[in-house]
Amino acid sequence: MSDALAKGSELKAPEVKEEASPGHIRVRNRALILTAAEEVFATQGYRGATTAAIAKKAGLPKANVHYYFGTKEALYAAVLEDILGLWLGELDRIVETSDPATALAGYIRAKVHLSRERPLASKVYANEMIRGARHTRDFLKTELRNLVKEKAKVLEAWAAAGKMEPVDPVHLFSVIWAATQHYADFEVQVGSLLGRRQLAAKDYDEAAETIVRLVLRGCGLKYDSR
Repeated sequence: MSDALAKGSELKAPEVKEEASPGHIRVRNRALILTAAEEVFATQGYRGATTAAIAKKAGLPKANVHYYFGTKEALYAAVLEDILGLWLGELDRIVETSDPATALAGYIRAKVHLSRERPLASKVYANEMIRGARHTRDFLKTELRNLVKEKAKVLEAWAAAGKMEPVDPVHLFSVIWAATQHYADFEVQVGSLLGRRQLAAKDYDEAAETIVRLVLRGCGLKYDSR
């Protein structure tokens, strides 16, 4: 036994770096590309975006972008799919067994949180709508429409049970989407009105509570502030 070990010195074994598995590398690279693409599509638009710019932003060779996604159009579709999956997943809380006020308030707060955490995602989607939904038209007419119909039945059941006032589900969801995504798409405008260069967490929280209060009262529901 050496003197150093005998004296209880803090000698440490050399760290062994584990080699990343091919699967891990694939997941990591796809995530890097999707994040970079979201930013480039949001700031440059679909036409202005290039796979070279996306690769540079991701810190990967351009060949990797084409290896994982094939074409710019396919990558754009993947970005939109990621965004919509994130947003629409929050609708899962709106089910007939839920309390209407709790479910709607939770959904609104979650959407404002996403506008704060992923503002570029909202801008990509807004640009897609402005351009005529060229890549999402079929999705809007089928999957999104069917999902809204499903949630409309929940709202109608709540109204029939006397739990809330009858409201048009399509217009209600449209109002919620417009109001919550406003804080991503028009952050600069809101900041200017509030006298700030950048919105703070408190601003988003206050926005969420304002929207919650307006929607709940418009639906004849009680609003309990946090």
